[in-house]
Parts: sequence; C-alpha cells; structure tokens
Amino acid sequence: MNDDQLLRYSRQIMLPSIEIEGQQRLLDSRALIIGLGGLGSPAAMYLAAAGVGVLHLLDFDRVDLTNLQRQIIHTTDRIDQLKVESAKQTLQAINPEIRVETTAEKLDQDQLNELVKQADVVLDGTDNFATRFAINKACHRYQTPLVSAAAIRMEGQVSVFSGKPNSPCYHCLYPDEGGMDESCSANGVLAPLVGIIGSIQATEAIKVLTGAGNALEGRLLLLDALQMEWRSLKLKQDPGCPVCGKQG
Repeated sequence: MNDDQLLRYSRQIMLPSIEIEGQQRLLDSRALIIGLGGLGSPAAMYLAAAGVGVLHLLDFDRVDLTNLQRQIIHTTDRIDQLKVESAKQTLQAINPEIRVETTAEKLDQDQLNELVKQADVVLDGTDNFATRFAINKACHRYQTPLVSAAAIRMEGQVSVFSGKPNSPCYHCLYPDEGGMDESCSANGVLAPLVGIIGSIQATEAIKVLTGAGNALEGRLLLLDALQMEWRSLKLKQDPGCPVCGKQG
C-alpha cells in the first residue's frame, strides 16, 4: 500500500475491525455487482470509495429518464447510455485506482457461473425472481458469498447467504418462482429507500471481504421506511430446498 492509498483510506484503516490488513484485503478483492439500478448504484459507489480492487458490473439495460429519481450513479446527460458504462464513469471519478470491468449482455447460467466463480463476493441488485434464483444457484455452487437485497414501495430487505454447508440460501427464503411483478415500474419506490438498502449491501460486502463484525448470515433485515421500523428475522435452511437442501 503506497502513501496515497494510506491517506485515501486513512479513516477506514483507523477502525479496529479493519486496520491495514483489512484494507489490503479490500484492495485485493473482486466484487461482482449485478444490476446498476437503485440498489447497485449506492452499493457500487461505496465499494469503489472503500477501495475494493476490482468491481465487475453486470447490467444490459440503458439509462432512462425514469431511473434518475433513485439511480444516483447515473446523470441526465447519460440518458440512453449503457448503465454499466455510465456507472463506470462515476466509479472511476470517485476512485481512479480501482479497476472497473463491465458486461452489458444477458448471460446464460454457464456464463453467469463463470463470473460468480471469479468473484469474492456477489451483490444482487436485480428486480426479478428468475435472475435472483439464477444468481443464488451460481453462488451456492461456488460457495461465493451473496449479499442479496430488495426494495419496493417503502419497504426494503437485506440478507447475506454464505454458501456454506447447512446454511440457508435465497431459495430457502423464496421457495417458489414468484409470479407477481415486484418491479419499481409496477409498484413505485421511495428514492432514499434504495440508497439506505444499497448502502447496507455495501457495508455487508465489506464485512464479508474483511471479516469484520458479524455479517447478516442466517438473518433477514427488514425496513418499513414509512414507520421507520427495523426488524431482524432468523433464517434456517430448508431441508427440501432444490438448491442447498438434501435434495439439491
């Protein structure tokens, strides 16, 4: 770590749970961020600022005017630009020392598996069950920690799925395929809500990468922003889960 890095990350290095060793782990780490929308925006920005060495961004969508109310990594002059390219500009402006890689296409399960296999942590900021299940399947296969989050209307949730034996996975939380549309375009969402939840995703990813504190493994953190109330629920592995259970 050079002098500029010691200065850039000094406030983080001062933390007893991080110190120089933890900062070096971040610099040596690779995070895969899937979805550069309301959740992926703050998560990616904080991981860039924190010094995660490689951020791989995965999103095939383009910036739309309706995104700008909450997707703070994008700007008005980047409308119609690929989200991964817009995000890359912002992240490199925040921290030019990190490496930002991008993928702007729909991937099949094998291609997704390869990206997950390379990552030290995966952050899921997508908004549909099919993609979430595919990500969960890949993370469980390679025991890559998954920081999963969702936000809709004025409610949000975050959990960490470690991929360790006998621990729950995302499919244990949602055992069916989820038929209803839970996208922001169909239900609406409060702008700061995704900032809160995405920031927690970044916090949990940093904890996973550095070993600091206790990550949200086996727990689901829920936020009701309308009442500003938090709840924490314990999660258990579903023995019948087709992904991580005995039949998986």
